[in-house]
Formats: sequence, structure tokens, C-alpha cells
Amino acid sequence: MLQEGLQHVSKLTVSADVTALEMGSGDMAVLATPAMMALMENAAMLAVAPHLPQGCTTVGGHIASSHLRPSKIGDTVTATATVTRVDGKKIEFKVEARCGDTLLGEGTHLRFIVDREQFLARL
Repeated sequence: MLQEGLQHVSKLTVSADVTALEMGSGDMAVLATPAMMALMENAAMLAVAPHLPQGCTTVGGHIASSHLRPSKIGDTVTATATVTRVDGKKIEFKVEARCGDTLLGEGTHLRFIVDREQFLARL
């Protein structure tokens, strides 16, 4: 059942391909903000995936997050997404990323439930 409190933790080991230098969001070999936010979205998607109707998935609608600390190549980053509100097809999450006990970033994320076939048919 889709409800508040559902949670998932996604993990990522920082590698060269997810650095700001490689992704073009900066010029240093540290975890790129877009990669951190994608990990947060992944955690949110996976938190609710088992609870969706057959043939449905979720798509991101909005994400807002700080990025407070850098992470170097080799660091393990975890992103936790927790459902804070369910309103029909709209799902709101609290998201955060950490490296060990250090908070890297936190914010909110909004996802919408969509029927896969109908969504792709509109493209």
C-alpha cells in the first residue's frame, strides 16, 4: 500500500564518470550535484515501486536540494528518500544524501504516478 513513511536507501560509489568534471557541472573531480540528485530520485522511485498498480511507474516532477559538502572518488554516498505525503497520483518525499555520518545534501522531491504505456504514447 502506498503510504507515508515508505523509505528506500540507494548507494553509489563515486567514480570518475559521476564527477562534476566529467558531467560538465563543474571543473573538479568530486561528486557532481546532478549525480547526487539522481541518486536521490532513484531512492524515491524505488521506495514506492513495489506499491504501484500493475503497468505504472513514477516520474520526477520537481526536486530541490542543497549540496553542502564534496565527495571524492572512492567515497560511498547513500541517498535516503522517505514518503511524506500521498495525494492521488502525486507523491512527495524528503530526500537526503550522506557520506558516512556527514550530511551532503537534503531537500524535497515530487513524483507522479503514470501508466507506462499511456505516458510513452504521448511522446
